[in-house]
Amino acid sequence: MMFGNCDDNAPILVVEGLSVALPKGADRPLAVDAVSLELRRGEILCIVGESGSGKSALTGAIMGAPAPGLKVTGGSVRLCGKELTKLSERAWCRIRGNRIAMIFQEPMASLNPAIPVGQQIMEVFELHARMSPSERRERALALIRSMQLPDPERIFGSYPHQLSGGQCQRVIIAMALAMNPEVLIADEPTTALDVTTQAQVLKLIRELREAQGHGILFITHDFGVVAEIADRIAVMRHGKIIEIGAARQVLTQPAHPYTRELIAAVPSLVPPSKEAPATVPDAKTVLAVTALAKSYGRVRAVNEVTFALERGTTLSVVGESGCGKSSLARLIVRLTEPTSGRVDVNGKCFLTLEGRELRASCRAVQMIFQDPFGSLNPLRRAGATIARAAMLAGADRRTARARAGELFDRVGLPREGLDRRPSAFSGGQKQRIGIARALAMNPDVLIADESLSALDASSQAQILDLLRKLQNELGLAILMITHDLRVAAQISHRIAVMQAGRIVEIGSAEQVINSPEHPYTRELLESAPGRGLV
Repeated sequence: MMFGNCDDNAPILVVEGLSVALPKGADRPLAVDAVSLELRRGEILCIVGESGSGKSALTGAIMGAPAPGLKVTGGSVRLCGKELTKLSERAWCRIRGNRIAMIFQEPMASLNPAIPVGQQIMEVFELHARMSPSERRERALALIRSMQLPDPERIFGSYPHQLSGGQCQRVIIAMALAMNPEVLIADEPTTALDVTTQAQVLKLIRELREAQGHGILFITHDFGVVAEIADRIAVMRHGKIIEIGAARQVLTQPAHPYTRELIAAVPSLVPPSKEAPATVPDAKTVLAVTALAKSYGRVRAVNEVTFALERGTTLSVVGESGCGKSSLARLIVRLTEPTSGRVDVNGKCFLTLEGRELRASCRAVQMIFQDPFGSLNPLRRAGATIARAAMLAGADRRTARARAGELFDRVGLPREGLDRRPSAFSGGQKQRIGIARALAMNPDVLIADESLSALDASSQAQILDLLRKLQNELGLAILMITHDLRVAAQISHRIAVMQAGRIVEIGSAEQVINSPEHPYTRELLESAPGRGLV
């Protein structure tokens, strides 16, 4: 099938009555239910909704590549007036990456770790264009330059692990733009990025749209990002588009109650007033970090970090990717040994403990991981996962099983889910299982390492409420590692700002958010997307 040029006055992409069926036994018959929309040249249409709303199923169907088990059962998808749903796979191979291209969510997972990124960009031209090797190289270098990446020759020859997350995402964008497609589908392209890198990528996407006139379908659960980039917004729920309109109208005067719920769930940058938990009258220090450092050759990933964390309080550590936040968490739980410094847990030097004392202190500090999908064994049932943690804390098998049920109740999950595997749960539910597993060890300190970044706004709000409730009931101390200043503002008693391995500012949430002293803190706040949204 041959495609001509798109009419400038007509929509580039038209979707009419598109339906995609889920496998038998799913929670509903259709992943996408009679969806209709149009995308015009130079327009950014944001599709928003909770996890499981059908956003990714919709884009997979538009790309002619529905996920395994899903099947297009009706409707039409037209690109420049040409029907796509009846195309053979061979015909689709000439369109994907050429006329319709995708920017994926996780840049590190989208790039081949064994091939320099320049060669990966060249492969797009090898597949879709007749060029000599030297022409492909020059086009790839030109794309790298257009992505505003420093030292293009070095980037061209670098492997993905040698680049930052933001640089890898720019490489993915370059690959998507290689053949100058009419339609770009951006699937959560900024979710894993810190606020300053996020702002840079959003600015780049806007500039490319203005320069090239691409039509962009932008898939996201982040209303802050939506406020920054959208021309129009389509809100999805249970496979249907329940509201669509101009961005300003949907954000400021949403017509559907569900849209209003989603916007209300967005964490505010205004810190709420916080009181010390009534159940914890003392301010006992449970975690003390003193001059903690970790060097890799000449690079100091963590540089003389000092802070204390009291029972019943939350300290959030914020900063850009690569600032040392996650390295700090790994040092505290002894997944990495420090170069120097000290970590005290309940008054004992954690770094020198061995044997029984070490196991007891390990129990006292537990971690909730970033990826709720990857942090659970897919073959182990949820109840067995939590019971195993309780047994490691000293419970017998019968007590551990009972403890798993109690913890399911505590984190707000139905007990019938104890015998289900992780694949049967949503992202927010998986994160609740991760919290229950950590609580099974009866910890004094919870370290949450970017544990909300993969969740939509309503799931984030639910987990934040759960953490606050658990803290008040159990007197937990929480160390929150996050790049999301909104999350930090809502849950923190204090905030520490990290830059290049150092804490450059630390203080109460109100002080750091409302009256930042360090220029870097002010830069982070100014980069937060959608500051005027809430």
